[in-house]
Amino acid sequence: MSKTLKIAIIGCGGIAIGKHMPSLSRQTDAEMVAFCDIELDRAQEAADKYGSEGAKVYSDYNEMLKEGGFDIVHVCTPNDSHAPITVASLEAGCHVMCEKPMAKTTAQAQEMLDAARRTGKKLTIGYQNRFRSDSQYLKGLCDSGDLGDIYYARAIALRRRAVPTWGVFLDEEKQGGGPLIDIGTHALDMTLWMMDNYKPRSVTGSVFHKLGHKENAANAFGPWDPEKFKVEDSAFGFITMENGATIVLESSWALNVSEFGEAKTLLAGTEGGADMNDGLRLNGERAGHLYETKVDLSSGGVAFYSGGEETEADREARLWLEAVREDKEPVVKPEQAFVVTQILEAVYESARTGRAVYFDGTSDK
Repeated sequence: MSKTLKIAIIGCGGIAIGKHMPSLSRQTDAEMVAFCDIELDRAQEAADKYGSEGAKVYSDYNEMLKEGGFDIVHVCTPNDSHAPITVASLEAGCHVMCEKPMAKTTAQAQEMLDAARRTGKKLTIGYQNRFRSDSQYLKGLCDSGDLGDIYYARAIALRRRAVPTWGVFLDEEKQGGGPLIDIGTHALDMTLWMMDNYKPRSVTGSVFHKLGHKENAANAFGPWDPEKFKVEDSAFGFITMENGATIVLESSWALNVSEFGEAKTLLAGTEGGADMNDGLRLNGERAGHLYETKVDLSSGGVAFYSGGEETEADREARLWLEAVREDKEPVVKPEQAFVVTQILEAVYESARTGRAVYFDGTSDK
């Protein structure tokens, strides 16, 4: 019988409640034994709902790590605390699943990467969109060469009006940015993963604060407070890779567009193309004619233990625990997530300076 993996949760807010704890509760041979949140009542509520018998609650993660008694830590806190909590957890001898993005800055992401290498513990980042059925199917096509050499892509994370008004999403100091670092990170991760290309050469970025000042604005989550809206409402990047491949990165929480959608990719290769604009569509040329086909994934789910369909969050949790238990590389490697953070930071820097950012140390001065 497999060893029961013991898990600690740090940060018992929205993403932990919405993804991590429910998906972990559906895994076999795993149990949540410790919960930490700066609001102790919230940690207690999580323990009462998801914790094993005798689960402990804490308001200080350092105290929790000192007492130990678990194998894995899930970090579900604001972006500015990802690095210090992850590093402390790795050095305490735990494997770590950190929610996206890897960190607020490249320097912090490097600290996390160094700690994982130094301790020999596993580190992964919560890019759950890789685990969707359409993403998994398309990744298989990319890996098998069906699209050929992918030289152009769009990483799409566009919302027309869906600004998150709760928590610290609008706080630049805690989050590091707005839609680019929040949802653009998902689209960029998925696109780089599909292309299997993690060698950027240059980035040019544009960041806009055009709609956040509006009072009583129409918004899916209710009007935002303009005084608290300290991050961009949209951001865009033009990324050139070392091999010449190009990626256009698009992100927004508020943008006047009629076509929108997030965590999508469009890929153009020498042998074919694909996009997620209307489900998963493939296109190419066959026998002298152009074709386009929509992939039906309605029966492509993975049977879960209860007999239901496995969600991307459940699949992410299952494969992560499997990587720990079987000592395999996680699906989302920290080195890959590090490059995502590098590029996001470069978009912000380029927008701030008005210059392209080069990864080889040169500049466009």
